[in-house]
Amino acid sequence: MYFIENLLNPIKSITNDVINNYKNSNIDYLLFFLASSLVIISIIFSYSLTIYTVEFYGYSQFHFFMRQLFVGVLGILLMWTIPLFKTEKILKFIGFTFFGLFLILMILMPFLPSSLVTAAGGANRWIRLPGFSLSPVEFFKIGFIFFLAWSFNRKVVDEKNAKLKEEFVLLLPYFVTFIFVVFLVAVMQKDLGQVVLLGVILVALMIFANRSYKLFLTLGSIALSGLVILILIAPHRLTRIYSWWSMVQDGILSVLPSWADKYLRIENLPEPYQVSHSLNAINNGGFLGQGIALGDIKLGFLSEVHTDFVIAGITEEIGLLGISLVIMILFLMIWRILSISLRVENNVYHLFSLGIALMIIVAFLINSYGISGMIPIKGIAVPFLSYGGSSMLAACIAIGLVLSISKEVKKKNKKRIKK
Repeated sequence: MYFIENLLNPIKSITNDVINNYKNSNIDYLLFFLASSLVIISIIFSYSLTIYTVEFYGYSQFHFFMRQLFVGVLGILLMWTIPLFKTEKILKFIGFTFFGLFLILMILMPFLPSSLVTAAGGANRWIRLPGFSLSPVEFFKIGFIFFLAWSFNRKVVDEKNAKLKEEFVLLLPYFVTFIFVVFLVAVMQKDLGQVVLLGVILVALMIFANRSYKLFLTLGSIALSGLVILILIAPHRLTRIYSWWSMVQDGILSVLPSWADKYLRIENLPEPYQVSHSLNAINNGGFLGQGIALGDIKLGFLSEVHTDFVIAGITEEIGLLGISLVIMILFLMIWRILSISLRVENNVYHLFSLGIALMIIVAFLINSYGISGMIPIKGIAVPFLSYGGSSMLAACIAIGLVLSISKEVKKKNKKRIKK
């Protein structure tokens, strides 16, 4: 008994220190519970939506479930642990490490042997490690957001009333960095969706860094031209555009002048079977859904229902009411992050939190618009919901850093009360 007591006393002491640390820091518990709820939902549907997939590939019944359970629990622990560290130190450490390390990994990926990488669409996107695969771009996004927040605070925020030429010179290093990232992600990894996401974050943070509207008009023209070029040089992107146009051309051309039909209508386009099955799944769900694990569209009709098309799969099983509750949790989480961003005094924390909110909501919108046929499919994961270890861990780490920042908001409010 004496030995056991001596063994348990340090554990009790550490546990009490952790509890007291959390009590004194007053982190945003609501944000933590909202993010954890989405993780739990993802774990449940990693089992429900993969019933056919495990049978087709001969996996164990709980193959995807156990993997997502492990990653989900690890992610929740990371969200809980990260705020224990001093905000400035942990944010700088993770931010700079993720930016530098995963940028280097993305540079090296095309040169790694095939035994160490997993290809998708003819490009290397994952590094194969014992027991799991790592997607560097998921973690790089966090580092990229921190780099922009940290660097903008030092060089850009205070430079007001600058002329257009001066603004271009000021922001030139960021443009060069972004173009290099575009080459790595959009050209080498053939992942245009992530580039669009990073581009939106870059533009939004520049807006909050007090840049002029003339700059954004100029950048918008350049970005549009670059986007068209990236689409034209990749046949698979053109196929996705044609597939999307085959769905929407009748509706769009019906409201345009009759002469437009001659120039814009394209015959014999590829059938958009993925989006068609996705819309069928959403329609099958109705208001209350068919029941968890009772959906039909996952039975070989939609191959990526647990990853890129997870929203469609969830909607079929829990219906409009269920998916509305899931989306409400996601938007409440975004609201909490934006609330923290608005109330924190430190500009780096403000811009970083804003960037994380944009990373989550833009990814959700790109995915949801794509699976519903409103825009071409981009193949981007839904944060917290799609099956995938890298996406889940990166999202949890991002929320953990925002939770750490939330401690600074509480401290500020306490000081005001004392005054």
